[in-house]
Amino acid sequence: MSERLQPGDTAPAFTLPDADGNEVSLADHKGRKVIVYFYPAALTPGCTKQACDFTDNLDLLAAAGYDVIGVSPDKPEKLAKFREKENLKVTLVGDPEKETLEAYGAFGEKKLYGKTVTGVIRSTIVVDEDGKVEHAFYNVKATGHVAKILRDLSIEA
Repeated sequence: MSERLQPGDTAPAFTLPDADGNEVSLADHKGRKVIVYFYPAALTPGCTKQACDFTDNLDLLAAAGYDVIGVSPDKPEKLAKFREKENLKVTLVGDPEKETLEAYGAFGEKKLYGKTVTGVIRSTIVVDEDGKVEHAFYNVKATGHVAKILRDLSIEA
């Protein structure tokens, strides 16, 4: 079980393939704030709702200085299908080895329908311009989460 990140921690560096197989690194976003969100699987109802919410609010987040990167254990081919099917605008990257998920504390034991299972813990980490963790949200709900982030970051439509 990996440690959960706390505000003030240095966000773990990562370089992962996006839906087109291009490498995306946290370092590419230095100087901007980044919302890195972790979700269990592309093309599932909750994850679709969350990705669509981020897409719907992307302009608002970008205007406030935030980039958004979604991370799941999916391979780039599945991410591409997800992006096309749902017309997503957020950057989606795959972490099939789960190294980044573990580094961010977003993979481990969780409760699912009353059972303890090992898997992706739906989480969102807000990283500041200097690569430090500003906010760390774990066990978030897929529905309504983006609205909560907007409130927590004082971003208004």
